[in-house]
Amino acid sequence: MITVDEALDHLFALAPAMPREAVPLLRARGRVMIADAVARRSQPPFAASAMDGYGVAAGAGLSGAGFDVIGEAAAGHGFAGTVGAGQAVRIFTGAPVPEGVGHVVLQEDCTRQGDRVTVTGTPGAGSNIRPAGGDFTQGDRLTAPRRLTPADLALLAAMNVAEVPVARKPVVALISTGDELVMPGEAPGPDQIIASNSFGLHALIEEAGASARLLPIAADNPASLHTAFGLAEGADVIVTIGGASVGDHDIVGRVAEDIGMARAFYKIAMRPGKPLMAGRLDDAVMIGLPGNPVSAMVCGHLFLLPVLRAMLGLPAGPAPRLTATLGADVDANGPREHYMRARLSGGTVTPFDRQDSALLSILSEANALLVRPIGDGPRQAGETVEVVPLSRES
Repeated sequence: MITVDEALDHLFALAPAMPREAVPLLRARGRVMIADAVARRSQPPFAASAMDGYGVAAGAGLSGAGFDVIGEAAAGHGFAGTVGAGQAVRIFTGAPVPEGVGHVVLQEDCTRQGDRVTVTGTPGAGSNIRPAGGDFTQGDRLTAPRRLTPADLALLAAMNVAEVPVARKPVVALISTGDELVMPGEAPGPDQIIASNSFGLHALIEEAGASARLLPIAADNPASLHTAFGLAEGADVIVTIGGASVGDHDIVGRVAEDIGMARAFYKIAMRPGKPLMAGRLDDAVMIGLPGNPVSAMVCGHLFLLPVLRAMLGLPAGPAPRLTATLGADVDANGPREHYMRARLSGGTVTPFDRQDSALLSILSEANALLVRPIGDGPRQAGETVEVVPLSRES
């Protein structure tokens, strides 16, 4: 058996970077930008009024001062003239500041009669003018790699960037295996169960920014598995679920090697998820996940998601960890790293009492995995521990 870190190193070595493509901003949310975006203009492109009011010369807007209003400046419609001594322009938020204006007096601090305005309030010290380039200037960069957020897209639009270079979404083929499985909504036989792992993994893959293809369930025989692998042709990652252990019916590894898979490793010193297999099958990364529902999902968080992030051009690394205060005593851990389903709240993490790898109801309640290192001694409530947040709010 190898460690979790060693398994990740193998997987990162197997995973190719996705090719580059350009997408318009409206289709870029959640995509990974893989080259810097360069601002094509400054923001604001001119000195702009931050308030509705009256533009006057710098230092002239004193209480009691009066001005002749000689024009108006609005957003998209500037005033072309120059504002001289004793003069003012009516100006609105976002409008270009005319030449000669160094202060915008707020409209609520003024009284206007016809074309004459008088400052009646006490203006503050600020000019109420946003300087040209105060947000960013032409040539500034939004750095890559980064997964684009709605705020990033607003910034890119303001930078006058209409499309962005992103990594192509990896295509992940999901193959559930086992004679015991039927799809949700079907009537299972007396010895059958509902296939659940593939649906949880499908959601994980799509949330990570990849494209998931859910293939038909493969029966426990070579012919059915050969057909399933054929349907996965063209995928960047092939994920099998189940059939990766050592029983007589666990034939995924044998069939995969028959069709050319070069195995990188098999078995990891962890729980849940010990029987995990990986290798390269033609141009695809192959990951064989265990069939137990919790094991498959935990391995999805710990191995599949980091691989997909690396393929998308984000830095290669393990699933993010946080430190938290242990909320309950836990016994000593054994020779495998243990990822215990837990509830993280207010900086305190408390593992669930039941940790069986078949309990999806517990996984559904968990929002974190409590990490127990190999050989970690008994821990008491109040000690600091590491946790892996899951995709839900923690």
